[in-house]
Amino acid sequence: MIRSMYSGVSGMRGFQTKLDVIGNNIANVNTVGFKAGRVMFKDILSQSMSGVTAPVEGTTGGVNAKQVGLGVAVSSIDTVHSAGSAMTTSNATDLRIDGDGFFMVKTSAEQAVPYLTRAGNFTPDAAGQLVNPDGMLLLSLDGEPITLPREITAFNISQDGRIIQIDADGLATDSGFQIGLAKVYNPNGLEKVGGNMYRLTPNANLESELITGAPSDPELGLGAIISGQLEMSNVDLTNEFTEMIVAQRGFQANSKIITTSDEVLQEIVNLKR
Repeated sequence: MIRSMYSGVSGMRGFQTKLDVIGNNIANVNTVGFKAGRVMFKDILSQSMSGVTAPVEGTTGGVNAKQVGLGVAVSSIDTVHSAGSAMTTSNATDLRIDGDGFFMVKTSAEQAVPYLTRAGNFTPDAAGQLVNPDGMLLLSLDGEPITLPREITAFNISQDGRIIQIDADGLATDSGFQIGLAKVYNPNGLEKVGGNMYRLTPNANLESELITGAPSDPELGLGAIISGQLEMSNVDLTNEFTEMIVAQRGFQANSKIITTSDEVLQEIVNLKR
């Protein structure tokens, strides 16, 4: 079978993966804290038709190798961790991180390693715990769930993550709770687990150790917490639709390679007639 047919098949598979990623990006264009993905390609090992000949100065010249490529493969599917646009909600428990940090959440207080997220749409439940829409607990700087006292009538959240409570007399005091943030050296090494959550992996931080700290800590550079705002998806529809056109035309071009190769094979078969 001629090589061009297999090259066309590999191209169609690659562009199908690219279309899958683009479709997921567009579907999550309004998802809070979503980070877009992108597909990178690489060529497959080439087949050498002839080797290299070294030149001999003053006698013979060098000859380059003759190689035929064998198609394309997906090199990586990256997550673009650029900041999304800010949406103002004026809700005190809607939080946006102005920096590179992540919120830490747990399904229960006994969970060993927390999940990470950039989605800051938290609300207090009936027990006064700050939770996300799936009921996962927002963690403090100490790694413990944040439970607000029942006597609090209102509260504010400062940029350093401190929760300032306001009692029935209108007196504002520090509640003692401070929202903690986490940092990873390689955000692309995080594993997506759904629900706007990421799981820590050994390629995100060495030995899967989570680095935590307070917001606005100048040494860690986690960023400040902005109350009353949410970080929206960083999907750029203009770029996604442009890449969709490129992927569509690439898929069509590779399918044309297969049909042309098939016609060539048919001509070879017809030589027997």
